[in-house]
Amino acid sequence: MRTNLYLIVYIAVAVLLLTGCGAEQAMKKGDKFYALGEYYDAAAQYRKAYTQTPPKERALRGSRALKMADCYRRINYTQKAIAAYNNAVRYKQTDSVTFFHLAQQLMKDGRYKDAATYFQMALDSAKVQHAPAYVEPLARTGLRSARKAPDWKKAGSDYTVKRENLFNSRRADYSPMLAGDENDQLFFSSTRNQAKGDELSGITGTKNADIFFSQKDDKGKWQRPEVIDSELNSDDDEGACSFTPDGRMMYLTLCKADPDYPRLATIATSSRSDAAWGKATELKLTRDTLSAYAHPAVSPDGQWLYFVSDMPGGLGGYDIWRTRLTSNGTGGVENLGAPINTPGDEMFPTFRPNGDFYFSSNGHEGLGGLDICIAKTDEDGRVKIEHPGYPLNSQGDDFGMTFEGLKNQGYFSSNRGDGKGWDHIYSFYNPEIIQTVKGWVYEAEGYELTQAQVYMVGNDGTNLKLSVKGDGSFTQEIKPGVDYVFLGTCKGFLNHQEELRVEPVTKSEEYVLQFPLASITAPVMIDNIFYDFDKATLRPESTEALDKLVALLRENPNVTIELSAHCDYKGSAEYNKNLAQRRAESVVNYLVEHGIENDRLSPVGYGKEKPKKIRKKLTEKYPFLKENDVLTEDFIKTLKPEEQEVCNQLNRRTEFIVLRTTYGLFKKKAPAADSDDDASEAEAPKEVAPKGE
Repeated sequence: MRTNLYLIVYIAVAVLLLTGCGAEQAMKKGDKFYALGEYYDAAAQYRKAYTQTPPKERALRGSRALKMADCYRRINYTQKAIAAYNNAVRYKQTDSVTFFHLAQQLMKDGRYKDAATYFQMALDSAKVQHAPAYVEPLARTGLRSARKAPDWKKAGSDYTVKRENLFNSRRADYSPMLAGDENDQLFFSSTRNQAKGDELSGITGTKNADIFFSQKDDKGKWQRPEVIDSELNSDDDEGACSFTPDGRMMYLTLCKADPDYPRLATIATSSRSDAAWGKATELKLTRDTLSAYAHPAVSPDGQWLYFVSDMPGGLGGYDIWRTRLTSNGTGGVENLGAPINTPGDEMFPTFRPNGDFYFSSNGHEGLGGLDICIAKTDEDGRVKIEHPGYPLNSQGDDFGMTFEGLKNQGYFSSNRGDGKGWDHIYSFYNPEIIQTVKGWVYEAEGYELTQAQVYMVGNDGTNLKLSVKGDGSFTQEIKPGVDYVFLGTCKGFLNHQEELRVEPVTKSEEYVLQFPLASITAPVMIDNIFYDFDKATLRPESTEALDKLVALLRENPNVTIELSAHCDYKGSAEYNKNLAQRRAESVVNYLVEHGIENDRLSPVGYGKEKPKKIRKKLTEKYPFLKENDVLTEDFIKTLKPEEQEVCNQLNRRTEFIVLRTTYGLFKKKAPAADSDDDASEAEAPKEVAPKGE
């Protein structure tokens, strides 16, 4: 019996020793993972150590519970984090930081009354303890949030939110970003099984994220997401992308794996060649290699890159910074400061196309976790922070906004209601009344001009320079009761002006403007000029087209043109040329009668001497024609009868070509009484465009 008793005691001591060794070994592994930022793996080791620690070792058990809680907090395992923090408190880990983080987790669980209790406990502890500087201001903000949150949720807002299961998987899907001229592409990050690589991340316990995308079909329906099949994605973490206004450059967050060094996020760029995105190249913003750089966002004008970093010089936690984008790279970095940044974390900056700045924060008042905030500048230039309320924001993390045009609708990501803390993509819609103008800039008889710019001036002080997208279009918000003037410009083309008066409306409305720019070097067709049969008399229905030509010449006062009329091959050459000359003169007379200087206009009747040369755009309307076909009599007679009539109609045309662009620019300033325009023009440098084709 005594021998058995000794054996039992020996086994018990051995088990205790082995258990203690196992716990210590787990703690060492956990600390190593934690130092590398691999919180998922660290949490598993800390949990193992905690369960192997005897309850009577209260201080040790409490400290291990606290480490486990910290890991769960960082990987968004809210329920497990709350349980671990409660254990830490139970074992007398009662400092202000513990109370503060427990209160934050209770906010994310929607337990606002309990959260208020622990925020108050954090404040009380901070008064008697040497607490970190961030605890008191953030705990005060948290306490106000916990008291207001129930009323905010009850009040709601005009937002409608819907989980978009087509884009979501059984893992994390986050940071959506719309792209394409018609917002018909959606890029986002995902840790789903289709992501590259086979290893699971020690940070999240899932695969490293890749960038996926979805495309709308011809009917406007989103297709199932696919991974970007190029060098852009790798075995490392790629995510949270943004695009330059022209859509040719992507900025993204990149985290490279290193088994011996913490994984710090960096910002990288990828260029698009045709339809393929190239390999991500790291973008060096500073010489600091010990800080993280993430969540890039390009401003709507393409001049600034906003990003998130914990580098020195911020207000605490992660701050939002920006750097200027130039043709030579990036400029210096600057912190956005207060009131945008706080002692907490400000992350995921983004822009609404109208210029409103959105970001997510746990340092401003909110409903829990990261809340979406809007920074708006008032008339005095002061920045004010707005909270868009529930249900856009929730008790969970809400972030990563992207907008579908100028309307207040689009997509964002949130981990609301997910027990594992994984993010999912949601759509949002707010039925606010928005008036917009959409314009297209293109070459007359040609295609879109992607290098064009549009100047927008309003009598309310608006003065903007707008770039166009890849389809030659622009979209801009406009205000009721304002008169606007838009001037479309492009190098090598004449300007075109449009005016718009915006009236108040009761629902959202979009105005559409066209900017057909006339080439300086190629003949420009004047559509809808009609003459009486076999005469040079202009018909009344020609007035609209002629008035547009008058406006064009007024908008470009330094231009002189050759105004030409052409006929088909029917009839004698002499008769056709004489008729064409009289028709050209009829148009010139109309222009002069409406205020255009006579010496800016040269009427020429070519008859059938210059048959039309087909441009590519016209082949879309008439497939039987090819680019550069010349509609000579011989060519036309090879065609079918109905095709011959089309070509004869195309030859019967009125058009103009620019001769000079310096009219009136070099007039003499001498006071001599006998000086005149002709003498001044004779001394001016001659910039004459080639005549004819």
